[in-house]
Amino acid sequence: MLKSKSLGLLLVLLLFCSSTSLLAKETAKSQKPIVPKDGPIKLFNGKDLTGFYTFLKDTKYEDPRQVFTVKDGVLIISGDGLGGLYTNDRYADYHMVCEFKWGPRTWGPRKERTKDSGVLVHGFGPDDSYGGGVWFSSVEAQLIQGGCGDFIIVNGKDDDGKPTNITGKAKVVKDRDGEAVWDPKGEVATFGGGRINNHYRDPDWADTLNFRGKEDVENPDGQWNTMEVICRGNEILIKVNGHLVNHMTDCSIDSGKILIQSEWAEIHVRRWDLLPLEN
Repeated sequence: MLKSKSLGLLLVLLLFCSSTSLLAKETAKSQKPIVPKDGPIKLFNGKDLTGFYTFLKDTKYEDPRQVFTVKDGVLIISGDGLGGLYTNDRYADYHMVCEFKWGPRTWGPRKERTKDSGVLVHGFGPDDSYGGGVWFSSVEAQLIQGGCGDFIIVNGKDDDGKPTNITGKAKVVKDRDGEAVWDPKGEVATFGGGRINNHYRDPDWADTLNFRGKEDVENPDGQWNTMEVICRGNEILIKVNGHLVNHMTDCSIDSGKILIQSEWAEIHVRRWDLLPLEN
């Protein structure tokens, strides 16, 4: 009898958590995007996951492995699986500051690969509409060893199930291998998918654990870094440790939810704020 009551209570709790996540999603669809004006919005409050919901490819809106936890004022994403920590609310016109470092653990197919994550901005559509059933349509500010600050256009599906067509422009040059690299002196090109490499990315980048390029502005593994993502209308700029590394204009989306990924590598976040834009 005692076991039956405990099981029933657990089922009720799981249904409540799932319902709360779905309610947050529906509320975000109808609300106007929030714009920080009078001071910073602390996405991460340093205490718990208030303001977020979690999604994992295998367990959906449940987190039985505790991939997303908070300890001693730090958000710890273990990386054990594909998914993300999604904001309940939509945002626009902000200066995001995210202070992060890599943790020691890597998992599964990326155990010996570069540590990988990312911050997705202007997110919309289903939470699992990209690729193999994870993440929403958005623009990614990439967090990956040796490529921190790359842009990736994430085209999935919209709320009606139709493929999205996110586009943006950037000044780029082609590197030795023909890949697009942001350069303020480059030629303007339009992108409807794929990656725009950050200005300092090494052409010899290799997908090996703890890779570092000759000109990387990301600090060595285990040290704290600051990524800034500045969203002003249809313009997005990325800075890493104070260096401007990428710049997109004429982006076809200008607001939406924000998430940080779980992508087979442990990552720690001690600050995640949205600041008002400077006039």
